Amino acid sequence: MESQIAAARLAQPGRSLARTALIIGASTGYGLASRIAAAWGYGARTLGVFFERPPDEEKTATAGYYNTVALAKQAKRDGLFAAHLNGDAFSDECKREAMELIRRELAPLDLVVYSLASPKRTHPRTGVVHSSALKPIGAPFSSRTIDLDSRKVVDVTLAPATDKEIADTVAVMGGEDWRMWMDALASEGLLAPGVRSVAYSYIGPELTWPVYRDGTIGRAKQDLDRTAKALDATLAAKFGGRALVSVNKAVVTQASAAIPVVPLYLSLLLKVMRAKGIEEKPIDQILRLFADFLADGLHLDDDGRIRLDDLEMRADVQAEVAALWPRVTTENLLEISDFAEFQKEFRGLFGFEVEGVDYDRPVETDLELAPL
Repeated sequence: MESQIAAARLAQPGRSLARTALIIGASTGYGLASRIAAAWGYGARTLGVFFERPPDEEKTATAGYYNTVALAKQAKRDGLFAAHLNGDAFSDECKREAMELIRRELAPLDLVVYSLASPKRTHPRTGVVHSSALKPIGAPFSSRTIDLDSRKVVDVTLAPATDKEIADTVAVMGGEDWRMWMDALASEGLLAPGVRSVAYSYIGPELTWPVYRDGTIGRAKQDLDRTAKALDATLAAKFGGRALVSVNKAVVTQASAAIPVVPLYLSLLLKVMRAKGIEEKPIDQILRLFADFLADGLHLDDDGRIRLDDLEMRADVQAEVAALWPRVTTENLLEISDFAEFQKEFRGLFGFEVEGVDYDRPVETDLELAPL
């Protein structure tokens, strides 16, 4: 958290991006980085929406909850307005609460970031619970990955998704909820002239396509792309605004670590990109997004998307990853890849192995997060 805030401060863009920003999915990963970049990089008043478990008598809170507690304390010290809403962002109730808070404290919104990652969604209209599936489509897929418990390189075979699993994954990870948020904000008169909205996506290299781009997740991302085009036309006509998908680079998150094949790919990618001096963390990506794309003009690919994965997808980077891929074994994993860094970053998501932290020092875990 502190390192991301420091990076945002150092960026000193010197330009106005947004006076007010809503970040949906704001407690970890790219969503947290987006909130930090908007607040400490551009001085924006922010509302973060997330779904995290607070502490109780038996358990500590989730990492995202503590992230937000830390963000709130630092924002208060720095004189930044930071409001929080802990609830199911898919629900109508959460949207209504957000609208009331935005109307009272932030309206109109200049920036809306959609960075929601969830394994399931209860549809607010039907009440049906949709669970996403990380599977290929049409045929089984066999490849290699890292078993994170045993730290071994193992073979994995995934059965193809059923039609229901495909539809459920689109319902959870596609663009419908983003559209619902934007429609609600527009109907309540909470969007500013020139408002911009961005949703995050990923494409990845060919070796991950069967389970990602061409799999159930990819089908959901296609729906996200279609939603972006429809929203872009609507915002342009009504507000002179934009709605875009940003294809970001692969980073270590709870979501990415759960996707078969991706942990091994990320371990190799980290080694290659760090050796070339071009590795970017989420805060680096988002600061570049805001400075180069949202603030200074738009550079889009042939499908109308922002491409922040340009360094990851460089031909030399992908060629080196592809050359290492068949050589990796359990025995040489730490030598050929940067699995050690992958593990460090993964543990860091939960507050472990963070540089500068004295883990022998007693710490209070029963922390309350005020709405403002």
